[in-house]
Amino acid sequence: MEKQRRMPVLFTGHGSPMIALEHNEITETLRRTGEKVIEEFGRPDAILMVSAHWYTHGSFVQSTPEPKQIYDMYGFPKALYEVKYPVKGSPALTQEVLEALDPDVSVNDSWGLDHGAWTVLVHLFPHGGIPVVQLSVNGDLTAAETFALGEKLAALRDRKFLIIGSGNVVHNLREVDWDNPDGSPAAKRFDAYISQAVRTCDTAKVIAYQEHPDAAYAVPTPDHFLPLLTCLGTAGEDREHPSVFNEVLNLGSIAMTGFAWGMDAAER
Repeated sequence: MEKQRRMPVLFTGHGSPMIALEHNEITETLRRTGEKVIEEFGRPDAILMVSAHWYTHGSFVQSTPEPKQIYDMYGFPKALYEVKYPVKGSPALTQEVLEALDPDVSVNDSWGLDHGAWTVLVHLFPHGGIPVVQLSVNGDLTAAETFALGEKLAALRDRKFLIIGSGNVVHNLREVDWDNPDGSPAAKRFDAYISQAVRTCDTAKVIAYQEHPDAAYAVPTPDHFLPLLTCLGTAGEDREHPSVFNEVLNLGSIAMTGFAWGMDAAER
């Protein structure tokens, strides 16, 4: 019998919550990438989502049978708050995470499916039906410790669990320019630096991202960057052959760059 292929690992930028309502080259790439996951690896038994918007002291995983959808954003059009992406939880995935990260993780069902998760899932898997469990981003860990946490989760990929990180390589809301459809020079430099480090499997550079001259601008807080390090750790030997997609910067200070390990992402 042919050995089942291990699930890939995805990291995607999510940027503005309005991405949930958009239909453009970025969302089309997400849609086709989700299709490729199912075509090449089969339907995941569940998704472990690491979203920048569940940023906590300590590491937590959800166990609720039906995670509530959270509209954790303010001042957007009514249509955005009407987007529904209902999901079930996965007791099996929750248990696997608890065992993999024991004793440094605990169950916490006070959160739900936040906009860092559902705004991209509506494009990756628009038909839904795949259980989702969120793992929090532990703000108490260093970059190196976050990477090591990801390494402990690698075995989940062999059990038909898809791991997705959602954040941004560059995310500086204070510097957002609504009239800039591209990126600032500093955003472009930092995004190119990290993308090149991922492409060449120079993991040390990604972990030491704060050493880059533009890091304070690009990553003023680590919440949106750390999911990338979790995914990079989980990728294991697949780190040597990454696929880069949606290399787009917008609003001046947001990078939508995504990475896939263990598969070729759909190109725009």
